[in-house]
Amino acid sequence: MDRRHFIKTALLTAGTLSAWRPAMAVDSPFTPSPANGWRVFEVTTRAELATTDSATRVWLPLPSVDDPAWIRTMGNLWQGNAASVQVLRDPTYGAQMLAASWPAGAAAPVVEVTSRFATRDRAINLNEPGKVAALDAATAQLYTRPTELLPTDGIVRKTATEITRGSRTDTEKARAIYEWIVDNTARNPKTRGCGTGDIRAMLETGDLTGKCADLNALYVGLARAAGLPARDVYGIRVADSRFGYKSLGRSADISKAQHCRAEVWLAGFGWLPVDPADVRKVVLEEKPGLTLKDDVVVPVREKLFGAWEMNWLAYNVAHDLALPGWTGPRIPFLMYPQGENAGGRFDSLDPETFRYRITAREITT
Repeated sequence: MDRRHFIKTALLTAGTLSAWRPAMAVDSPFTPSPANGWRVFEVTTRAELATTDSATRVWLPLPSVDDPAWIRTMGNLWQGNAASVQVLRDPTYGAQMLAASWPAGAAAPVVEVTSRFATRDRAINLNEPGKVAALDAATAQLYTRPTELLPTDGIVRKTATEITRGSRTDTEKARAIYEWIVDNTARNPKTRGCGTGDIRAMLETGDLTGKCADLNALYVGLARAAGLPARDVYGIRVADSRFGYKSLGRSADISKAQHCRAEVWLAGFGWLPVDPADVRKVVLEEKPGLTLKDDVVVPVREKLFGAWEMNWLAYNVAHDLALPGWTGPRIPFLMYPQGENAGGRFDSLDPETFRYRITAREITT
């Protein structure tokens, strides 16, 4: 994208958005709302690789979710010394990525991409269903089908059936699964990265701990097993929480702020935002000794079935993803930079071979 067009688009779009109104950062109620207004952010991802004797490639996630109600993409710019750079798109989920490659022996491979986007909080009033078009058959099938890491048979279906027994409506089923996950899981700070989301293993072993890609994947898998279209949304936190929750925000250097969320489709409401994993994150990280009954946790639990604070960039909804040009196994999700050379695929959690840094800043006009 041309730099002048990128900047012009960002400024013009920001000028048409309602202004964001900052709130007190201390003791504010956790009340995400579209009325809080739009914010514009810029996120820059820089990946550096060690010089190798073989050709090297990397894939960097790009913002791929665009919804006029809560997130608007505003373009990408990239630079570096790659011999080839392409924007690629996964045909199944629409996930976009920047793919860069270098020949064997390239000195100090580096690529950097900057993305701009606008967000505003999501909040759906479950007491007021509206006229929402039905989900088309192909989309409903895509988001109810099983995947390798999201099976819907066996112990997953058995658990979903037990959880939703007595629920009369899809909304009641979706809520029951949310409450069950909040009550029965726990965040594990020792989990590598964001986890893998192997929900069958979680249920079979009884180890219901992990991070967002585990706990929210469990929500998605159980919802699908109960017949509800559901999907993970993979992204990264880009700013501090405006409600004062240190566990629910990250600003400036966001290299370790990756976070996935979940959505479930409900007639009359459309895609409903949920995030049981963040309830458990508050319990573990907000301050020592918290339980689900503490005042700092209760409002988060109440709101994260139906609302998201949008200090967060949504990258994509792709699961069990085949990287374009990579002949190896599928990856669970594209939320981190990925890379490969003749020795195989390597990920951004290995600083010996692949160093990366992601920064975020808010654009003000």
